[in-house]
Amino acid sequence: MPIRPATPDDLADIGALIHDLAVYEQLEHEIEWADPTVFADALFGPTPSAQVLIAATDDGQVAGFALWFPTFSTFLGRSGIWLEDLFVRPEHRSHGFGKDLLTTLLGLSEGRVEWAVLDWNEPSIAFYESLGARPVAGWTRYRWVPPAGS
Repeated sequence: MPIRPATPDDLADIGALIHDLAVYEQLEHEIEWADPTVFADALFGPTPSAQVLIAATDDGQVAGFALWFPTFSTFLGRSGIWLEDLFVRPEHRSHGFGKDLLTTLLGLSEGRVEWAVLDWNEPSIAFYESLGARPVAGWTRYRWVPPAGS
């Protein structure tokens, strides 16, 4: 199964996959954009803030994606990867696409890929744990958003 870096030609598919992921995670109401080209500069501009890997079938059909960006650990003294989104379309699950996406990311890192998973998402948690991934004990994720009107 081919895993490849996304190109600008993939923007419509990336937008559709993000929408499908939001529906799956019951977070569709949090999408604040309607046009997938909003990602063009973030992914393909002069200073990309994220990258995308595309999982495709042998006949070129887009099966899934991983959106990620580099991180750095001061304690380890090396870079890693933050996996922001991983999604494989339901009809392509159980064919190795998710594992191939994660394996490719691990190969791009210096040995560490991290992500968050919704606590109710038992199928994904079981999948991640089947690969040997484990939750990070003792850490709580925080988010700071400026107040409306700021």
